[in-house]
This record gives sequence, C-alpha cells and structure tokens, in this order.
Amino acid sequence: MRIHIGCEMSFDFPQETPLIAMLNVHYSRASDLERPDFLTSNPPVPIESYRDSFGNWCNRFVAPPGRFTFGTDAVIGAPGTFEMSELMAWQHEVRDLPAETLLFLLPSRFCESDLLASEAWRLFGHTPLGIPRVQAVCDFVHNHIVFNYGNARPTRTAAEAYREQSGVCRDFAHLAVTFCRALNIPTRYCTGYISDIGMPKPWSSMDFAAWMEVYLGGRWHVFDPRNNAPRIGRILIASGRDAADVPLTHIFGPGTLAGFKVWTDEIVE
Repeated sequence: MRIHIGCEMSFDFPQETPLIAMLNVHYSRASDLERPDFLTSNPPVPIESYRDSFGNWCNRFVAPPGRFTFGTDAVIGAPGTFEMSELMAWQHEVRDLPAETLLFLLPSRFCESDLLASEAWRLFGHTPLGIPRVQAVCDFVHNHIVFNYGNARPTRTAAEAYREQSGVCRDFAHLAVTFCRALNIPTRYCTGYISDIGMPKPWSSMDFAAWMEVYLGGRWHVFDPRNNAPRIGRILIASGRDAADVPLTHIFGPGTLAGFKVWTDEIVE
C-alpha cells in the first residue's frame, strides 16, 4: 500500500520567532519513503536539521513576523493489513533489562509513575506478566478516560488524567505509559500518523496521534490505549519519555495558530 502523508501548519507571529519542528517520519521508517519528506516553509527560511538525544529528526528555524506556514508532504509504503498483535512476549526482570531501556522506567514530566505506583499495583498486580498485563492496562485506560477535544490542555499529567477521566490521545498514552512504568515495564511515548484506512466512514478530521511502545521479549511492541484496536497505516514520527520530549512544534515566543491540516490518504493505483 502507498499512503500520501503530510501536514501544514500556519502561525501568525508578531516578531521574529525561533521554532523547533518535529514533523519528519522516524528514521526506522525512512526506507519506506519514496523520497525524503523535507520540511518546507512559506516564506522560505534557512532550516537547520539535527537529531535529538532519542534519535528523532528535528528542524530549527526562525519564523519572520506575520503569517508563516510550514509542513511536510510525502508518499510512504506500508503494509495494507491491520497490525498483528503478539500474544506472547516475556517480561524481563529489571536486572536483566538492556541499559538503554532503563530510562523508560523512570518518572517524567507528564508520567508520574512514582505517584501512581501504588494504584498501578492495586489495579494490575494480579494480572499475568508480559503482554496480558500491558493489554489489561490499555483496556482500563481506554474505558477510564472519555475522549474530549474540548477538555484538552497541554499541561495535563497522567495523574490528573486519571482523576479527571477526560482528555485526548496524549492523555490516554501518558496514563498507560505511567502505569506500565510503575509495573517495571519500560515504556516510551510515541507520536505520529494513524490513518482511518479500513475503518468505517464517516471519518473525522485527521490529526496527529499518540500511542506507546513497551519493551517485552527483547524488543519494542506497539500498544494504542486510545483506539485499543489494530490499525492500518500507523507511521511513527518520534518517541521519547512523554509529550515534553516530542512536541510537534516548540515555539520560543508568542504566536497564534492560524491553520492546521494533516493528511494520510491511501493512493489507489
């Protein structure tokens, strides 16, 4: 399957404003791109690219005053089938985990696994280790939080989402990440594209999405507590400890969002 992916964002800036944008497909999927998904802007400005400490591809630039638009556009190859879940993958003892996964056991800005540790063990301590335990976490979070765009806020933490029982996909992911870390399962927060390909219509307006990956059985596995079901065309952009590590844009000054579009469309041959 070939999928047309991309995004376009427009901001109104009162002055020159530095930005960091994290909108390119993750390096693990770069070989699936038909061409590089370069970030472009209007008006054109110099763009410097670099990798952050997690290996994510970032772009930094300075937006001029006034209306400024930037985004990406690409075609990527993807399996034309729904994701397959692995039913068995063992849970490592903490002492046996690879050193590079240990960071994803620790509390972070939005994932206060230390605050929710007792609750995590109360809710899930009786569940089987490994994949079944992670799925139990996702089932709980999927049913506990009500999806509500109107009640979104960028500062909501996992503990607040647990109390308020409302949020958007990042809140689902943060809470599930937090519970899994409290249960000694390395878990990282992911952001990217999730298409509606293969889902019944009508489709809502496309947006970026958040999910998580857990380290079990010697590799990382995808889990999606917001949708809690396999999808076609999940495309990773970035991963980190939580949303603070992988913001789509980080703006160093005042600015007003004037336009936002995301697309993930199947290309019919």
